[in-house]
Amino acid sequence: MKVLKWLDENLEEMILIFLLVCMVFIMGIQILARYCFNTSLSWSEELTQYLFVWSVFLSISYCVKKRISIKIEQFLIILPPRAQTALRLVRHTLVLVFCVIMIPFCVTYVAQAVESHATSAALRIPLYYIQSAPLVGFLLLIVRVLQAWIREVKNLKGGGQA
Repeated sequence: MKVLKWLDENLEEMILIFLLVCMVFIMGIQILARYCFNTSLSWSEELTQYLFVWSVFLSISYCVKKRISIKIEQFLIILPPRAQTALRLVRHTLVLVFCVIMIPFCVTYVAQAVESHATSAALRIPLYYIQSAPLVGFLLLIVRVLQAWIREVKNLKGGGQA
């Protein structure tokens, strides 16, 4: 149970930190190779792009978990606390519906990549590793939105403001 709690609290953050460190390290090697050794690495930019794609999709669920997303609060603050909570519930529900709509498209996208046996140009890694980022991101987002939804329902029952 402690492992699940740790994963719930730290999963996205640890992966995002790892991806960022890898991107900085790889681009540092590319800069060193280009300016010190007058050569260019064919794989560094491709790998950095793929790491960035993964970080984008994972950061969406991280932002929902930490409640750090772009939103317009001016309208929300003029409402009473229960109405604010209800409006957040509507927002979470819309995000959840969007995720549920996107999952079949993501599954099809990954399935096509698996069937095609396509590989990346420089690294020759299977493209489904990269193309599965939206699927994993949306699945993780569903988990985080459901957690936020449950938190808001508890808040609505308690009459307070989260």
